[in-house]
Formats: sequence, C-alpha cells, structure tokens
Amino acid sequence: MIRFITILLFLISVTLFYSVYISPEFFPYIGLITLTIPLLLLINGLFLILLLMAKRKLAILPFLAIILGWNYIGITFQFPKSVDNTEGLSILSYNVALFAYDRNNGDWRENNKNIIKWLQENPADIKCFQEFYQDPTTPARNSIKLLGTEMGYEYTYQIIEGKPRARSYGMAIFSRYPIINEGKVFDTKRNNGVIFADIKIDKDTIRIYNAHLESMSIDSEGLNNLSGLKENYRETLRKLKRGQVTRASQLGILEEHMKNSPYVNILVGDFNDVPYSYTYFKLRRSMRNAFEEAGSGFGFTYNKVLFFLRIDNIFFDEPLKIRKFKTHREVDYSDHYPISAIFDWEKPLRKEIEISEEN
Repeated sequence: MIRFITILLFLISVTLFYSVYISPEFFPYIGLITLTIPLLLLINGLFLILLLMAKRKLAILPFLAIILGWNYIGITFQFPKSVDNTEGLSILSYNVALFAYDRNNGDWRENNKNIIKWLQENPADIKCFQEFYQDPTTPARNSIKLLGTEMGYEYTYQIIEGKPRARSYGMAIFSRYPIINEGKVFDTKRNNGVIFADIKIDKDTIRIYNAHLESMSIDSEGLNNLSGLKENYRETLRKLKRGQVTRASQLGILEEHMKNSPYVNILVGDFNDVPYSYTYFKLRRSMRNAFEEAGSGFGFTYNKVLFFLRIDNIFFDEPLKIRKFKTHREVDYSDHYPISAIFDWEKPLRKEIEISEEN
C-alpha cells in the first residue's frame, strides 16, 4: 500500500507540474487542478521525511518530485535579499478598486482620502492603475488632477469609459518622463484590458504595458462560510473555468503585441491568475518576474477572504536589471495591495539598438 501511494503521488505530481503549459482553451479545468501544486509539494516533503526515517528506497520518488517541482518553490516564497542600490527607474502598479474599496462601509470616503494621500506621497516615476476612477465634476474624486498634474506627472495616458464630463472608470499610466506613443492592446468594454505607453528616459525608450486581465467575478465574501461554499460552488467553478479560458485568449493577443514592440518591455498589472497557471508560466518563458528576482516572503497581493493569492505582478525583459521589489501590504485601502519595483540598465537598451541598425 505504501509503495502504491508513493508511486501514485509521484505520477500525479509530475503530471501537474507540467500541466501549466497546457492552455485552458484546450482543457478548461486545467487551471483549477494546478492550484493544488503547493499542497502536492508539501505532501511530497512529508513523504520524503517519513520514508527516510523508515529507511525505504522509495524515498527517491518524493525526492525526485521535489526536484522536478523546484521552480514552484521559488515562485511561491522568496527569502529576503540584500539591496545594494535602490537608485533607478521606479514603477508602481496598483488596482485601486475605483478608490473606494468597500462602498458599503460608512468610512469609504475616508478610505478614498487615504488612498489618494498615499499615492500622492509615493514618489514612483511611473504609476500604473487598474480600476481607475475619474470624476471631473467632484474635486475630491478628480483623480487625474489629484494624482497627475498637481503631483508633477506631466505625462498621462488613460482609457476612461463613459462620457468625458461624467463619472467613469478605466486604466491609467502616469509618468514623470515623456510619453512619445501610447495605445490600447485590447479592451473588453467592462473593466479589463491592456494599454501601453512608450516612455523616453534620457537616450533610451521603454514600453510599459498596464494589464488587467479577465476577472473571475467571484463573491469571495460569500465563500467565507461553509454554507456559502456549498451554495455557490457550482457557480464559482463555472466562473473560474470561464476566466481561465478568457485569460488564455487575452494572453495570446498581448504576447503578439509585445513581440512586435520595438522597445524593451515592462509588463505590470492585475493578472487575476496565480503563479501556478498557464498565464504566469507562459509569460515566465520570455520575461523575468520581479517578485522572483527581488521579492521576499509569499508576496500575497489580494486583500480579501482569499488572502493567499498573488495575482498582481511585474514582468520585465532581460536587458533590465531589477534592484528592488516590494509588496506594500501596509497599504490596505483596496482589495489589492500595491506592488513596486526599481530598475536600471548599464548599456543602451538592446531592442532600440537593433531597430536603429536595421534602419
């Protein structure tokens, strides 16, 4: 029985470790299955200890499983790293939840003031917002003015849904450096999409992508108790499946756009997918992840009942060097925590040189 369970655990583990490369467009429920990867690593660790204590040769199987799944340990947890230099280009990404995290709470107006104040005091060179709210008719909620022109961000690009003089929401990129080109990769006409801005920094130009991929639209508060879980599990599974498939399709559009970018790319935003997903691993194949390179701890970015999720990320192209990454868990005004990174580079960025040489 021990031999059978150990072999079965090994086969299941290896299968799931490599299933992240299968698109949910072909197997819609694959993203739900891969959520068990951290649990499988833990079980393999326990089996390894028990089998070693029993001096069983079978211990080689959980050992091999841990080796094969070693990447998942690094994307789950990072030990703190020393930071020698924190000078460079600073970037902030934040899903601000329309600047009013809980409108059912009587203190939401105070919450709105707090989040605006924190953002005004944060000195990041480039700020990317998801679920950005704009109301030009109300001084306290005129976000473009409060966070842009009044704070020295001369260059901004916003996708705002709604009438120009009415309350609206969308996505935004604020920059202290000149934006020489901008555009929309795709827009779902709701609250999701991807925009980009080409930003000139001295003699170099980088492209910033601000992404908010398909939301799961799950009522996490409704899952806070057993009865709510039983009542909503079918609908929850349906939404999870739909979200996985839609994000895989959106990722294809985004990757094609980034591949044709003439500049080095930095991709930030709310991806609505955990690190054990097709979306994460597909991006990880061609880009580096800021948390993996310079983060610490678990890096959870979700500020609701499902607190153990890391769904906000910063990815970047290889020529860039990351100096610092931080998840601002002390800033709990939204249902997401802000994340930030500091980059620099020693030589002119590679893609721009290649384009100029070809021309």
